[in-house]
Amino acid sequence: MNQASFISTTIPYVNANPHLGHALEYVQTDAYARHMSSMGQDVYFLSGSDENSLKNVLVAEREGVPVRELVDRNVVSFEKLAEELQIRLARFIRTSVDEDHTEGATAIWQRMVERGDIYTKDYEGLYCVGCEQFYAPEELVVGECPEHLTEPERIAEHNYFFRLSQYQDRLLEALERGDIRVVPETRRNEVISFVRSGLEDISVSRSTTRARGWGIPVPGDPDQVMYVWIDALTNYINALAWQRDTPEYRRYWAEAQRRVHVVGKGVTRFHAVYWPAMLMSAGLPLPTDVVVHGYITASGMKISKSLGNAVDPRDLVDRFGVAAVRYYLLAAFSPFTDGDFSEERLVERCNADLANGLGNLVSRATSMTVRYRDGLVPAPAATTGLEAALHQQVLDSDKGSIAAMAGYDHREALARIWDLVRRTNAYIDERSPWHLAKDESAEAQAALDTTLYHLVGAVRQIGRLVQPFLPEAGEAVLGALGTTLEGVPSAERCWDELTGARVTKGPALFPRVERPA
Repeated sequence: MNQASFISTTIPYVNANPHLGHALEYVQTDAYARHMSSMGQDVYFLSGSDENSLKNVLVAEREGVPVRELVDRNVVSFEKLAEELQIRLARFIRTSVDEDHTEGATAIWQRMVERGDIYTKDYEGLYCVGCEQFYAPEELVVGECPEHLTEPERIAEHNYFFRLSQYQDRLLEALERGDIRVVPETRRNEVISFVRSGLEDISVSRSTTRARGWGIPVPGDPDQVMYVWIDALTNYINALAWQRDTPEYRRYWAEAQRRVHVVGKGVTRFHAVYWPAMLMSAGLPLPTDVVVHGYITASGMKISKSLGNAVDPRDLVDRFGVAAVRYYLLAAFSPFTDGDFSEERLVERCNADLANGLGNLVSRATSMTVRYRDGLVPAPAATTGLEAALHQQVLDSDKGSIAAMAGYDHREALARIWDLVRRTNAYIDERSPWHLAKDESAEAQAALDTTLYHLVGAVRQIGRLVQPFLPEAGEAVLGALGTTLEGVPSAERCWDELTGARVTKGPALFPRVERPA
């Protein structure tokens, strides 16, 4: 059985530098991908940049630079952000330069033409450049785009259209049967309701004149370019060079266990309706999961470049460290609803959970093992109910975090892991190894051996469990305990091969963070 899975972020526009919302989607998807890997799956993790947008053209015009210069400059910030956040990508695809993308988008278009699903007609509608989307009047809020709070522009053009209406019944069946799983349930219900209400054909091209000649040309028609969303959605399989039927495409898409898209709530329709319909038309496999996250807000307002309230995630990493930023985004924010950002809450949460919680626990475990047993984990003597309770918490946290991640709930997964952090810190206080160390009796020393043995074993499991969320910190925890991720046994066998392991005491794993005055 193929143990491969595919997972992707959306590909953001590069009309400006990335904001904290982009960082949230990066770290969410990276945590999902790393968790899949920890469960034995071979994971292909894709991200990239959406460069064929009219937004990019208009910004370049305002700055007085060529569009090519603008996108080449800005895409670097997204690549650097991914690197600084320790995002482990298989590929970063660029839609304006990667030949695989241009060829793949053109091939899908031609397949839709051959199916009879592409036609031309005159069209007039309300267009939001920020969304790169036409809106019906009833979808506006007091005449404004609900996403960008700007009045759409009325556009009249002769465009190519896709027969989306032809796929209403098939889409509804796939959604209701769970062939396409939309998470959370509230978003699934919204998508099903939208499809049931009746699907209209959608415009899939723009005039070359309005696009200023920027974009992927419609095959056989130099006067039109592909609508940016139609071009962009195809990136997910273009990165695998589907048009050449490559081994990567077969393994990570056609035959994969899961094909997962992680998307913001504002683009749910594109990924759960338009994209599957395009794949149906092209005769290609559908995504299995569309995971929809909420927005990061500032004082209740969506953080975005266009609204001018963007928070620079790279600045946060520079000031607070990557572990603090990743942990705060994954532990404090629901994966499915909006959440308000605050530097004060970031500092408070990270100091409480990382510095005082996990960091202090690792320091206690390593320093006592080094001090009392010269850094070598001793063999245990008889165990008590305290050790049994600790082992049960290892099992519960392991099971609970796995169950949470099966539902793409990273916040719940970390909450279950931190149950083990708290239980292990409590175990130290209950056992009081500093008192046992002062008692030279054989009974006390045997109890100290048992305590250190189980303490190090529990912390080793914590290092394994946090690795998908805090990869560098997880490695540091395991390194201090003389092992690697590959060397840590399962929760059921959590104390196997532990006696004699070499423990070292290093610098503070999570120094306290302070917000500048």
